[in-house]
Amino acid sequence: MLAIERKNEILGRLRNEKRVLVSELAEYYNVTEETIRRDLDKLEKEGYATKTYGGAILGNSTKTDLSYTIRNKTNVEAKNQIAAIASRLIEDGDHLMLDDSSTSLYLAKKLKEKKNLTVITNSVELASEICSIESWNVYMPGGQLRPESMALSGPASYEILHTYHVDKTLFSCKGIDMEAAITDSNDLHAEVKHAMVRAAKQPILVVDGSKFDKVSFVSIAKLKEVSIVVTNYRPSQEWMRCFARHGIQCVFPEEK
Repeated sequence: MLAIERKNEILGRLRNEKRVLVSELAEYYNVTEETIRRDLDKLEKEGYATKTYGGAILGNSTKTDLSYTIRNKTNVEAKNQIAAIASRLIEDGDHLMLDDSSTSLYLAKKLKEKKNLTVITNSVELASEICSIESWNVYMPGGQLRPESMALSGPASYEILHTYHVDKTLFSCKGIDMEAAITDSNDLHAEVKHAMVRAAKQPILVVDGSKFDKVSFVSIAKLKEVSIVVTNYRPSQEWMRCFARHGIQCVFPEEK
């Protein structure tokens, strides 16, 4: 395994488990503890981890951009749950906008049986996934391609997006907070997401439970701008009351 692959896997474990131990990682990857410490040093410098005695805990990554490859491999179960629920909100013939989040890619894979969809997305990866589906129309805005996210952004992107009108926009975020509302770590991507929200009759936020009560760097939208929130488990009663005040429908898996 390459060092970069090991480091990305360690970050994935941090995202899922919130903490890691040097000794356990060294044994799992069959490398020295010093090698693992160097990996954790790099993750700490990048803002993803905070080193502790004998290991590390997850850093304040709500304000940091993770690469698309890492995002696509983290919280997979939650993203699949959310995608399955969100797919039921989409009807044949819908005009959609999908953002560059990894959750949107999971959703797109669940939509392949739908007919006559028109999809506008700034995600190169997502467009590649769906461009050959018969009866679908796929559009991409212009803009600058950002290699770490494999997405188009910048003034050209959101100027073009402002000219469209769609049935539904499905988008994700880095944090959702009752005061700060819906936030992201990157201002250029936040602008694109905001343009998508404003273009839709029904903006739908798809977000896993780990993003609640988190605030990231820049605002995407106010809570009242969202019609539906799809998440992977029932939020707290306080959040349910907040959604009710703003007229937001919250959809989550049925409790077993």
